[in-house]
Amino acid sequence: MIKSATALALASAVTAMLAAAASSSGAAEGKEKCYGVALKGQNDCAAGPGTTCAGTARIDYQGNAWKYVAKGTCVTMELPGGRKGALEALKRDLPKV
Repeated sequence: MIKSATALALASAVTAMLAAAASSSGAAEGKEKCYGVALKGQNDCAAGPGTTCAGTARIDYQGNAWKYVAKGTCVTMELPGGRKGALEALKRDLPKV
């Protein structure tokens, strides 16, 4: 009986991990990471010093913070001050650490 309960708990944990992985990969389907386009506190995850993960961009258009955008739109986005999005981290608009 104890072995059955342990096996059931383990199966439940594995199922939960697989479901989480599937939903996170599905969130990025048809999208690409675009650096330098997120507003303060609205980035999707970390990219370098000054960020840790979602919502940690400290300034608007922070070059090392990324946000998911529709695939193929990143480098064509027009932003204030003549900025453009990029597929790799930028060295512009970085917070002072």
